[in-house]
Amino acid sequence: MSKANKQEQILVSITGQDRPGLTASIMEILSSHGADILDIGQADIHSTLSLGILIRLGEKQSGQVMKELLFKATELGVNIGFSPIPDDKYEDWVNRQGKNRYILTLIGRSLSAAQIAAYTKVIASQGLNIDSILRLTGRPSIKHTERNVRACIEFSLRGTPDDRAVMQAEFMKLSAEMGIDFSFQEDTMYRRMRRLICFDMDSTLIQTECIDELAARAGVGEQVRSITERAMRGEIDFKESFTERVALLKGLDASVMQDIAEHLPITEGTDRLMSVLKRCGYKIAILSGGFTFFGEYLQRRYGIDYVYANELEIGDDGKLTGRYVGEIVDGHRKAELLKLIAQVEKVNLAQTIAVGDGANDLPMISEAGLGIAFHAKPRVKANAEQSISTIGLDGILYFLGFKDSYLGEDGH
Repeated sequence: MSKANKQEQILVSITGQDRPGLTASIMEILSSHGADILDIGQADIHSTLSLGILIRLGEKQSGQVMKELLFKATELGVNIGFSPIPDDKYEDWVNRQGKNRYILTLIGRSLSAAQIAAYTKVIASQGLNIDSILRLTGRPSIKHTERNVRACIEFSLRGTPDDRAVMQAEFMKLSAEMGIDFSFQEDTMYRRMRRLICFDMDSTLIQTECIDELAARAGVGEQVRSITERAMRGEIDFKESFTERVALLKGLDASVMQDIAEHLPITEGTDRLMSVLKRCGYKIAILSGGFTFFGEYLQRRYGIDYVYANELEIGDDGKLTGRYVGEIVDGHRKAELLKLIAQVEKVNLAQTIAVGDGANDLPMISEAGLGIAFHAKPRVKANAEQSISTIGLDGILYFLGFKDSYLGEDGH
């Protein structure tokens, strides 16, 4: 009676110049011997291939398979190596697959070895393994460096951090010191299934504060800025400061709002971000402590689904009365509105995103599944798990897992 054909695992590693049909040739040989594929992964950097295939087949076939693969590799002009994987080591590796998974995204105008080294050192110190590294942005030009507007890579990590709070603090410190943005997210089913995104408006979608623009036209710019500074120091709350500032606008002709709206400085990356979000079916909301007139102007421009902001009262003479209409949209109200819109749209809170720069954005940033501090005040950055300070608003796309190639772009 013949001895049973015992099965074994072999890791096949192939490197060299990539060419069409290489993987097909390898698979044809493996197929002819009935090999099972336990795992496979491939990377291609500057037309240089790195292909790994973990196979399982009978010991009686393994010698012939390796011989045929070696001949084929010589024919194709690539390097090939074989590593046997004992059963117990394979099982140990399989059991580790059940560990938590995380995604670390790094974004900057460019990325250096020093920046990546610093972040990967933190990853290693926390006991996490890097399973894969993926570039999300297009390849940079070395002849036309003005095209290199952004660089982003994504790490897929496995394991459980020894101390997530410490790790987050170290990432934040590196971000400030090295001029790099990062996002550290659990790799759950919701990460690539976000459906609702809520933006602050002033100093987020636009690079100004609308009340400052109105105050300048009314000749009360310095007074309004003084009240704003008092509010930022915590001497008065948002509602009190808002009421005082609006009162100073009394008598301003409401027609100036149209001129201000038409000349709003739109934040870098907003056009690209909005275009992609709309194409992908996201619901978009503006939740602003600013004014509805400007929010509705942006709504028409970008096809935004919801706008909640503050309504300035206009008198019969067409001038601002110095009062507002309805409830003030403050930080607490923003968080309430995010939850309300999610409920109306039947979206799980884990699928929501909130983006803002100020202290009154913190409640909605904390409430959302993904909260992003955008070019934010230090206190806001310190309390948000994700932040963007080095590039434009379209950097959010990379936190959502988009690649430039998905969008038919080269990143330039």
